[in-house]
Order: sequence, then structure tokens, then C-alpha cells
Amino acid sequence: MPDVPDAELLRLDHQVCFSLHAASRAFGGVYRDALKDLGLTYPQYLAMLVLWEDGPQPVKAIGERLRLDSGTLSPLLKRLETAGLVRRERSAADERSVTVQLTDAGSELRERALPVPRRILSSTGMTVEEILTLQGLLGRLTGALDEAQ
Repeated sequence: MPDVPDAELLRLDHQVCFSLHAASRAFGGVYRDALKDLGLTYPQYLAMLVLWEDGPQPVKAIGERLRLDSGTLSPLLKRLETAGLVRRERSAADERSVTVQLTDAGSELRERALPVPRRILSSTGMTVEEILTLQGLLGRLTGALDEAQ
């Protein structure tokens, strides 16, 4: 938008960050409903997705994958442990490292979570192809913003 005056660019409707923020909040509401029966919050669901996909992981690896710091991730994992879905264990080799693994209940919850992605996709009103295109664009955006820091 090189020919657009700076004052016009300053409008809320022109802020891509606000569009992403609004979409994220809308997703939050849809996920809240979809995850209610599983007893998970959206951030807990993301952590469970990592464990279902990759198996036991150090807390640090989960944080890197989810782009969460340990101050946010540790209480989240503690709540999952209290719910009986995961187990946290200190590494014998490195006492500073904590590994998280699913319990039987956490593994079994995966089956109940299987309908969630289709429910969310349906809520978007978009086709699978549109979602894949959007994910690609958001991946490029995230990479560019990471580089800009």
C-alpha cells in the first residue's frame, strides 16, 4: 500500500494484526464449545496434540513447538497432570529437564477428540483447500515476523 497515506494505514480496519486477533478470539469461542466435553481448554488441547503426535517430550520441546514460555506451560501441564491425563518426570540424566508423557487416560482421550478438527473446520465456513492456503500464508507471515525480530 505504498500510495496510501500514513494516516489511512493507521486505521484499525487496516491492521492485519487486529484481523488475526479477532479471528483468534472467534476461534477461542468455537474451541471452548468443542472442547467442553473433553474437559480441556484450548492451550491444554494444543499440548495434548503435541503429546498424541510425538509421544513423551521434554517440557522445553513442548514449549518450543507451541511457542509458549515455561511460565505459561508449566501451570498448564500441572493442571493436565492433576486431571490424570499426563505424568511429569524429572530426567535422571539432567535434573533440570522434565519429561511429559501421556497416562492411559490421556491416550484414551485422543479417541474422544477425533471429531474436534472436523467440527472446527465446519465452523470456519471454508473449504479444506482454503484452510490449507490460509495455513501456508500464516506460516509465511510467522516466518517473516520471526526474522524481523
